[in-house]
Amino acid sequence: MDLAGAQLTQPELARLAVSNIAQATVVPALVKDKGHWRCQRCRSQLPVALPDGRYYCPECVTLGRLTDRDSLYRFDQPHQPVGDGRLTWHGTLTPDQQAASDALMASVTAGRDHLIWAVTGAGKTEMLFPTVARLIQQQQRVAIVSPRIDVIRELAPRFSAAFATTPITVRYGGHFDQTDSDLLLATVHQLLRFYQAFDLIVVDEVDAFPMNGTPMLHQAVQQARRGSVAYLTATPDRVLKKALHHGLGVSRLFRRFHGHPLPVPTIRLMNLQKVPRQLPTAMVTWIRQVLATERVCLLFVPKISWAEQVADVLRQLGLKTAGVASTDPQRAEKVMAFRQRQLDVLVTTTILERGVTVTQCAVGVIAAADREFSAAALIQIAGRAGRAADSPDDPVVFFTDRYTLALLVAKRQIVMMNGR
Repeated sequence: MDLAGAQLTQPELARLAVSNIAQATVVPALVKDKGHWRCQRCRSQLPVALPDGRYYCPECVTLGRLTDRDSLYRFDQPHQPVGDGRLTWHGTLTPDQQAASDALMASVTAGRDHLIWAVTGAGKTEMLFPTVARLIQQQQRVAIVSPRIDVIRELAPRFSAAFATTPITVRYGGHFDQTDSDLLLATVHQLLRFYQAFDLIVVDEVDAFPMNGTPMLHQAVQQARRGSVAYLTATPDRVLKKALHHGLGVSRLFRRFHGHPLPVPTIRLMNLQKVPRQLPTAMVTWIRQVLATERVCLLFVPKISWAEQVADVLRQLGLKTAGVASTDPQRAEKVMAFRQRQLDVLVTTTILERGVTVTQCAVGVIAAADREFSAAALIQIAGRAGRAADSPDDPVVFFTDRYTLALLVAKRQIVMMNGR
C-alpha cells in the first residue's frame, strides 16, 4: 500500500497492517499552542478534558479518538505513480465549458486557487477532466472531494469511465478503498488522513452541509494540499465571493451544457396543516399530472420523519413510492431504483439536493417555507430538474403556506442566471 502523504493513527496502522512505520515522521496528536491544546489532525483548538486527566479532540473523533498521549504518523516518502492518466471520455465540451476548463488549467499551472461558479447541470465534472488528466500524466496526485456521500457515489462511476486505465481510490464513511492510485474520490472528512499529499484538490459542492459552517473540514483541505484547490458550486458563499477580489481565479458559467434555461420554480400557496399525514388535493393532482408526462417525481421534505410518512400516503394512492433520508441504510438502493424507473416518486430530505442527476424528473418541495430550506438549498433543489437535453423544461414547484425571503431570493436568482 502506497502511504505517501498519509497521516494515520496507531489503530489505523494496525488495521492496515503497515510494516514500514520507521519511514514515518511521528508527531504528537495534540500540542500546546499559546497555552491551549491544538489537534494536529484537524487543527481544532477545542480539545476537552477526560476524567483520567488526558485531553482529547471531539472535532475529529469520528475518525478515531486522539488524545495528548497519542501520536500521528506522517509518511512523506516519494509517491509511486499509478496509472497513465489517459482520458477515455469521448465527449466534447461546449465553447463555454472549454473556456471554463482552460481557465481552471491556467490557474492550476500558475499555482493559484480557482472557483468554478456554474449553474447546476452545466457540466462541471466534465470541465475537470482535461486538468485532472494532465496532472496525472505529470505523475501528480489529485483528490476530488465533497461533503456529501451521495455526490461521491455519483461521481465515482463517471470518473472510472473517463479514466478507465487509471486506478481510482474511493473512500467515504463505511467504505475504505485501499487501492493505490493518483486519483482519490472521497468525502472531505477523509482528507484528515492526509498531510501535504495532493497537487490539486477539487472540492465539489463546497457550500453544502456539513462543510458550510464547519471550519475543521476547510482545515482538512488546507492540510492535505501541496498545490492548488479548485472549488465547484452553483451558489458560492460570501467568503468565496470576497476571495475573487484577492486573486482567486474564476470560471463563470450560467448556462447548462444543452443551452436551455434553468427551470424557474412556481410558488404555490396552499394549506399544509395536515401534512405529512395527508397531502392537499392540489399537490396530489400535480404529482399525477407530471407522472402522466412520462416523468418521475422527486419530492423534498424538511424533516427526516416526513420522508416515510409522505411516501406511505402516496403508496396508499397507488403510486410506486419510497422515502429516503440520511438515516436510511438502503438509500443507495432506493436512489438506484428511482433512476431505473422502478419508482414513480422518491420522497427525500435535502441529502439529495446536490450531485444527483435523474433525467426527465419533476421536482416538488413540500413546506418550502421551512427554515431547513435556505435560498441556496432551494436553488440546488430546483437544479435537479431540466438536466437532460430532451427534457429541459421539467417542472419545479415550491408548495408553501407562506412566502419567505428564501423562496423569493431563490426564484429571483434563477431568473437572473437565465438572463446572463
